[in-house]
Amino acid sequence: MSRPRSRALVAGSGPRPALYGDLRRWALIAADSLRLLCQLPAASVDAVITDPPYGLAFKEEAWDSGELATPDGLQAFSRAWAEQARLVLRPGGHLLCFGSPRTFHRLVAGVEDAGLEIRDVLLWLHAAGVPKSMRLAGGRGTALKPAYEPILLARAPLPAGSTVSGTIARYGTGALNIDATRPPRPTAEEGYWPSHLLLAHGEDCASREAGGTGCQADCPVPLIDWLGGGALDGSLSRLFYAAKASRAEREAGCQRLPVERAPTFSGPKLSRPRANVHPTVKPLDLMRWLVRLSAPPGGVVLDPFTGSGSTGCAAVLEERQFIGIDRDERYLPIARARLTHWTQFAATTLSHQTDNAPNR
Repeated sequence: MSRPRSRALVAGSGPRPALYGDLRRWALIAADSLRLLCQLPAASVDAVITDPPYGLAFKEEAWDSGELATPDGLQAFSRAWAEQARLVLRPGGHLLCFGSPRTFHRLVAGVEDAGLEIRDVLLWLHAAGVPKSMRLAGGRGTALKPAYEPILLARAPLPAGSTVSGTIARYGTGALNIDATRPPRPTAEEGYWPSHLLLAHGEDCASREAGGTGCQADCPVPLIDWLGGGALDGSLSRLFYAAKASRAEREAGCQRLPVERAPTFSGPKLSRPRANVHPTVKPLDLMRWLVRLSAPPGGVVLDPFTGSGSTGCAAVLEERQFIGIDRDERYLPIARARLTHWTQFAATTLSHQTDNAPNR
């Protein structure tokens, strides 16, 4: 099945936004998504995987404040970009979208208003949240520690009168890639069926096999296993889990970028010098799993809120094409550097695997 290359990115006339990438594996576009999405070719994308603004007035950032930080404003914004995403998705193409527990219902309502079918909600459990709470007398506070992020799973409508099987045959979309995302089962060749519960190790967890001390006390990985009757050894068998993005992973490819002090978000006043200053970098193992789940092999993945480019890095590592859009000039150089690094890494790895493949 042939797929249009990401070279045919922007239709129509008028000034074109800055475009980076090799245009075969990835393209990064400097633009406002609400203005650009309507210019992309219809039904040209296999999956949308994104982490949009949550409407929390986060650090008073312009992209997360103002009207967007009101319930009606967030729902209207979610509907606006999801309507455009629906048009560029192939029939049956999936959308995976991170959100905040506090505003997630407005995101879901907006995506549903846009005409996409709500299929499921995934829960990504982690241990790195910081309480945004007042500390009051008598041991009181105003908020709990955030320990999970919901991920909306939605699907573009199937063609009228078509079945899932018919949509797969015609477009390659419509279903999830179950076998590609199964957690391994130690006693069987076929892994467990993937669930909608995903876990992340805490930032201070260190593998005992590598000489570390194991998981930190509030890491969800051993705690969930223990509640299920297992041992507190961090060895889950039925659920997908991955480490949080390490500093090395966040900074890979950014060595030539300026370094500045930025909050670590692991404490109220902690900061450290770094080149990747994006505040919400997602771990690549998690993003790669989402890419494998939703996008067919060789398919096109779109992220209309690219940030530091984690979705794109995951896409090229999983041998999918990627289109990323972001308007923030602070993050575009970071995304570009990371995408360049991981594209080269993927090419080197694939070449090494080919060179070492047995002769047939």
